[in-house]
Amino acid sequence: QVQLVESGGGLVQAGGSLRLSCAASGRSFSSYFMGWFRQAPGKERTFVAAIRWSGGNTYYADSVKGRFTISRDNAKNTVYLQMNSLKPEDSAVYYCAADPMGPPVVVGGYRHWGQGTQVTVSS
Repeated sequence: QVQLVESGGGLVQAGGSLRLSCAASGRSFSSYFMGWFRQAPGKERTFVAAIRWSGGNTYYADSVKGRFTISRDNAKNTVYLQMNSLKPEDSAVYYCAADPMGPPVVVGGYRHWGQGTQVTVSS
C-alpha cells in the first residue's frame, strides 16, 4: 500500500524559503513520477513540479520556474521541494503525489496522494 507523508510546511515571510519533504513507502518507486501540487482555498488543485524517480527528469509550472527545485533521495525514499523567493500567492496546501504512468503535470495523472502540508507566505 502506497503511503505518502508530507512535511515541512509552515509560515514564512515573502522572499523566504521552505523545503517540503514527501516520504514515500509501500513499494519501489523507481519507475514512478513523483509530483507536487497545491491548492489554495476556493481554487482548483494545480501542478507545481514533478520528477521521474529513475532518470531524474523534472517538470515545473511556469509560475515556479527558477524559484522551486524538486529533487529526490533514493536512500531515504523521499522527494523534496525546495521553495525560494516565496510570494504570498504561493500560499496553499501542498500535496505530494505518485504514479507509475503519469502524465506528470496534471492532477489526473496521479492515483496516490498524501494528506498535504500548509504553506503560508505573509506579505
